[in-house]
Amino acid sequence: MSQFANFSDFYPYYLSEHSDRTCRRLHFVGSSLVLGCVVMLVRTGSPWWLLYALLCGYGFAWVGHFFFEKNKPATFKHPFYSFAGDWVMYKDMLIGKIRF
Repeated sequence: MSQFANFSDFYPYYLSEHSDRTCRRLHFVGSSLVLGCVVMLVRTGSPWWLLYALLCGYGFAWVGHFFFEKNKPATFKHPFYSFAGDWVMYKDMLIGKIRF
C-alpha cells in the first residue's frame, strides 16, 4: 500500500475500500451510535461511554469489512486518515453525496 501525502490523496483510496453498500451502511450505523455514546458521556460523565463508543464504531465497521467488503480496515495501516475518512464519509452520506 502506498503512502499518502495528505488526506485529499487518501480519501479516494478510503472510498474504494468501502465499495460494498452493506459495509457503508454498517459504518453509518456505527458512527451514529458513536455520536449517541458521546452525548451520553457528556450527559452522565461515565467513562464507560467511551468504551461503548469504541465498540460501536469499530465493531460495526469491522463487521462490514471482514464479512461484506472482505478486506482489512484501513485503520490498521492508516489510523489517523482512516478516522478522518470515517467522519467525512459519514457527512457525505448524510448530505447524499454517497449512496447508502
